[in-house]
Amino acid sequence: MNLLTSQEIKSFKKDGAIVLRNKFDISWIEKLKKGIDRDIKNPSPRFKSHTLEKDVPAYFEDYWTWDLVPEFKDFVFNSPYAKIACELMSAKKINLVMDNWFLREGGSKSSTPFHHDISYFDMDGTMCVLWLPLQPTGKNEGVVWVKGSHLWNKLFLRVLFKDGHKVEGNECIIDGKKYELPPDILGNKDKYEFLQWDCQLGDAVIFDMRTLHGTLSSSIPQKTLSRYTLRVAKEDTKINYVGDWTSFNYRKAMQDGGYKEGDSLGGKMFPALYEAN
Repeated sequence: MNLLTSQEIKSFKKDGAIVLRNKFDISWIEKLKKGIDRDIKNPSPRFKSHTLEKDVPAYFEDYWTWDLVPEFKDFVFNSPYAKIACELMSAKKINLVMDNWFLREGGSKSSTPFHHDISYFDMDGTMCVLWLPLQPTGKNEGVVWVKGSHLWNKLFLRVLFKDGHKVEGNECIIDGKKYELPPDILGNKDKYEFLQWDCQLGDAVIFDMRTLHGTLSSSIPQKTLSRYTLRVAKEDTKINYVGDWTSFNYRKAMQDGGYKEGDSLGGKMFPALYEAN
């Protein structure tokens, strides 16, 4: 049985992001919140705070923890997301790329820079991201997506999430692909159409890995907000080692795991999550 309508799939492919209502049972939300609590008590080596000042509301994240936190592993393999992604991307098979979570304490002035996820990964292909809020979230409290930006046929350099939002690297061409400085979205808001939604528990946004997104400067949460995000890939996705800016977190682990240029996803790091009948 299909989980999505043809209109939802069409909107995703046209706009680059879509909100899906009440697709995730509350039990999944509670399980992910428990997972974050467990992770905070025993964080991975990748845990970080993006807030430079001390003694102020902070912005935290951890990533690649699905095999360390049982609640996350259960969600990755058993939630409906992999099947939803399969339908959205018209895929035959879905593989895991990476999971992570974010937590912004109430009053945190730290924000998410405008970026697209594709430039953070040594991969090339069709991928999408689940953005699942774990508390009811007003549209002005969360991330906004730049409508249609996944169709610009552009690649942008990686931006650090730490306060100051430093851009990593310089404009360059790698394997015939040009990597540009990200556009100044905040300074030119009138030039773009933003997608943003109020979300209740069980609602989620799914977006293309190429879709630009970030927080508007006015978005300061009044309460602590956490999100779980999960990146997955269609069967056309291959390993593609690109700029040095992607080496910060996992390239050595990939190479040590035997992943070579041009390999399809699979194995321990990028297991299959769903196959269409």
